[in-house]
Amino acid sequence: MKNLDIAEVVRQSGVPASTLRFYEEKGLIDSVGRRGLRRLFDPGVLERLTLITLGRTAGFSLEEIALMFLPDGQPHLDRQLLLGRAEALDKMIRKLSAVRDGLRQAAACPASDHMACPTFRRILQVTASRTNGRKRKKNLPPQWGY
Repeated sequence: MKNLDIAEVVRQSGVPASTLRFYEEKGLIDSVGRRGLRRLFDPGVLERLTLITLGRTAGFSLEEIALMFLPDGQPHLDRQLLLGRAEALDKMIRKLSAVRDGLRQAAACPASDHMACPTFRRILQVTASRTNGRKRKKNLPPQWGY
């Protein structure tokens, strides 16, 4: 397959040209030459960009993503690193689910004023105590993550 110019890579990948240039500057991708002023890329760059996008979506830094490629550009994924990120995402999902559930409970509170809602007051109290470095209050369910 023939080399792709930067406009074709943008079209096929959805990654803006400025991001492609930035990734090249950071060593995440390499152009293979130029056609006039346009950079040319090997077609394999599309798969590499997909892996970079997946890594960014998973929360990896560009530096961490760079380490996921061998010098020849082939992916080399550290399974322990992937498992660690999956566990961190599980923890984040639990926390966000707890926040979501608390918001739903507060939204469903029949009190005319949220400040009069006991559930909302407990959420505020627990949030304030967490901000001040104190432990979770015992009157909220542990699944709330507070």
